[in-house]
Amino acid sequence: MPAPPASGIDRRLFLSSLLGVTAAAAGLSGCAEAGAAAGDASLKDPLATKVPAGTSLKISSFQNFQQLQLKLAGLDDLPFEVGNWLNVGAGPDVINAFRAHSLELANNAGIPPIQAYYQGFDAKIVAINVTRKPNYLFATRPGSAIRAVEDFRGKRLAFSQGQAQGVVLLRALKEAGLKYDDAELVPLTSNQFLTALQSGQVDIAPLGNTQAPSYLKQYGSKGARTIPTEVVDLLNLLWAPTTVLADRAKAAAIAAYIPYWAKGAVWQYEHPDEWNKEYYVKTQNLTLAQAESITELANKPFFPPSWDEAIAWEQETADLLAEGGYVKKFDVGELFDRRFESLAAEAVPEEYRK
Repeated sequence: MPAPPASGIDRRLFLSSLLGVTAAAAGLSGCAEAGAAAGDASLKDPLATKVPAGTSLKISSFQNFQQLQLKLAGLDDLPFEVGNWLNVGAGPDVINAFRAHSLELANNAGIPPIQAYYQGFDAKIVAINVTRKPNYLFATRPGSAIRAVEDFRGKRLAFSQGQAQGVVLLRALKEAGLKYDDAELVPLTSNQFLTALQSGQVDIAPLGNTQAPSYLKQYGSKGARTIPTEVVDLLNLLWAPTTVLADRAKAAAIAAYIPYWAKGAVWQYEHPDEWNKEYYVKTQNLTLAQAESITELANKPFFPPSWDEAIAWEQETADLLAEGGYVKKFDVGELFDRRFESLAAEAVPEEYRK
């Protein structure tokens, strides 16, 4: 395990407590293993081909994104009831909602399922959309002289262990030849990044492509800038607690939802003008020019018939976190429920699955 960060605080214990986990979380991965074993029989059963009447799912829809996408695409005729569209997106918040039984299916990047496993919460990935272009870039605080990732040495970097932004940062440091303790990783959640940048609490924070235009509009004249990299967060996925997947009716509803999810992403990609106006301008208060700049960076959806690449990337991510002492090394194959593997690919044209 590498030396602790400049603050002298043990990273793993501090960050685990930040995410609502006790200091004993490092030993809780055994609970996930035990939970998986207990549910093995039902999770190996074939999926039902029809959703039973009265079945309901609670699905994440951060800032109304998913609901609006399905509505605009004419895909809001789901064959089951949605008990709640929950306005939750960040990985730590999703895990907490799973634990509270207020959420049953969520859309996240690859790192939250790893973090959930580390915390001892048993959940599985059920759908994959591979992203080939970066979704994040690094933003500097106002007045910073930082121009490249190599300049991160000795600086304060906003870091969220349980979110996509965290692994993007770790991968960027590795590609630049920097070790974790070459900089100070400041533990925050992504919803704190903008405030931390504005106040000068951190020198660098990874921001989503959708956040950067607003930040630069406000602080670009004060010396803030963005630093693009080629680091990608490969996985955009759907995942669910194993207790939900062990429910035959709910598993059938999830299987029925996946094609809608995939088709909705394709519709959004193919209708950028309508999406810009209806989502970014009307609901996110961006200008049309800002919306268009975001859409130009959008990834073409890709729903692979095989998850082999996704599993390999997820293993690399888990190993990267283990190298830093943030999780214990484990086989990420346990995170994937391959009964659902082909469903997204089968729902879209060939150009979106090759």
